[in-house]
Amino acid sequence: MGDFVSRIPEGDDRERLVCNRCGFIDYRNPRVIVGSVVGHEGHVLLCRRAIEPRACFWTLPAGFLELGETAAEGAAREAWEEARARLAVEGVLALYSIPRIGQVQILFRARFAGPPLFAPGPETRETGLFAWDQVPWAEIAFPSVRWALAAWRERDGKPLAAPATNPTEDSAFP
Repeated sequence: MGDFVSRIPEGDDRERLVCNRCGFIDYRNPRVIVGSVVGHEGHVLLCRRAIEPRACFWTLPAGFLELGETAAEGAAREAWEEARARLAVEGVLALYSIPRIGQVQILFRARFAGPPLFAPGPETRETGLFAWDQVPWAEIAFPSVRWALAAWRERDGKPLAAPATNPTEDSAFP
């Protein structure tokens, strides 16, 4: 691999890793996370993680968007991989920009594409449908899961409009 140094390339406005030999610029950009809040009769599908980070904590079926798929396709794939659930994606529920961890998260509102069938996938210990007052809030893996659940509850049964974005209290995190 080349001899990379951190510098501002010509015509740019921020430091990048640049190869001293050939000038290749190694752009480091945020990763895109896609997932779904899957609702069914007032309940929401959650997955208990079997992997780090935050193993044993509850999350939504979500993960990294792959090359060659749309955001909705990625969310549906993640629901299959993590919860063995087939989804009908209804639309974008929330869009979160989290620069402190280099992520952009696109969360969809979805429902089961048929009967509410689900089971743990390879990265999941346990899956379950939870009523709002049964959600294991003390064991939620990530702040954005809480945000997305709140957005889902606020919009449950209502037409989707502009997606929810980072809550104002998130600005406290650099």
